[in-house]
Amino acid sequence: MTQRITFIGFGEAATAFVDGWTDVPDIRAFDIKTDDDAQRPTLLSRYQEHGVAGRLNVKDAVTDADMVFCTVTADQAPVAAQAAAPYLKQGALWFDMNSCAPSSKRQAAETIEAAGARYVDVAVMAPVYPQQNLAPLLLAGPHAAEAEQLLKTLPMAPRVVEGPVGSASSIKMIRSIMMKGMEALTAECVLAAVNAGVDEAVLSSLGKSYPGIDWPFQAAYNLERSLVHGARRAAEMREVAKTVTDLGFPSDMATATVAWQERLGAVERDKELDLEAADYRTIVADITPGLRRKD
Repeated sequence: MTQRITFIGFGEAATAFVDGWTDVPDIRAFDIKTDDDAQRPTLLSRYQEHGVAGRLNVKDAVTDADMVFCTVTADQAPVAAQAAAPYLKQGALWFDMNSCAPSSKRQAAETIEAAGARYVDVAVMAPVYPQQNLAPLLLAGPHAAEAEQLLKTLPMAPRVVEGPVGSASSIKMIRSIMMKGMEALTAECVLAAVNAGVDEAVLSSLGKSYPGIDWPFQAAYNLERSLVHGARRAAEMREVAKTVTDLGFPSDMATATVAWQERLGAVERDKELDLEAADYRTIVADITPGLRRKD
C-alpha cells in the first residue's frame, strides 16, 4: 500500500481502523484537541501508541495525502472540510465517515469538490469494535466505485449504494432513529423499573413480547454504550433530527433521544466502575443520583 493516508479526528473509529491494518506505512493524523494545552499530551501519546505521525495543524496533516479519513464528531464534519480544503492535494479522496444528515454531507461535499479533491459519503454501519477496519461501510457519490476498490486493498469492508452524496448517510441516519432511540428507551425504562422495584417483572414481560432478546444483558449493554459515548450519540441524533425534518416530518423521537443521550453522557458516575462487566442494576444504582429530578 503506497497511498499516503491522513486521519482528521483521532478517536475510537480512527484508532480501530489503524490498529486493524498491517501494511500501511504512511499514516498521519490531526485532532483539534491538540489545540487545547490540557488535552495535547493525551493526543500525542495516542498518536505514538498507534504508530501514526501526529501533526499539530490541519495543513501539515493533509498536504500531499492521497486519502483523508474524516472521523470527527457529527457537528464538526462541515467545519473540518472547510478547514482542510485549501490544503488538499488535487484528486485526493476525502472519506466523510461522520454520522451526518444528508444535507450536511452535501454541504461538506461542495467544499471538498470545489477545492479539486473528491468527496465520498461513507456510513459506518456497525460499532468499530470488535471488527475494527472490517466494520461494514456504505459508500455513495460519484467517486464511490473507485473508492471501494482502494478501501478493499487496505483492507476495509465497503459496499457501494446507488445514488448521490447523502444516499449512504440516509440509511445510517434513519436506522439510528431506532438504534439510538432504543438506547434512550432502555435508559428511561430500566431506571424507572429498578427504582420502582419491578425490573424483574418488566424485563421478563419484555422477553415474552420480544423473544430472542436477552433483556438484562441488552439493558446493561445499551446503558454502557450511552454512558461512554452519549455526547457523540447526541451529536449524531441532532443530525438524525435534521434528516427527518429535511424530509418534511416531525422529529419528536430523534429530538427526545438527543436529550437522553446527552444526559447519560454527562451524568456523574463512579469512574472506577467497569461498565462492560457490570450488570444493569449496578449501573442504574451508580447513575440514579445524578439523573433523579431535583424539582
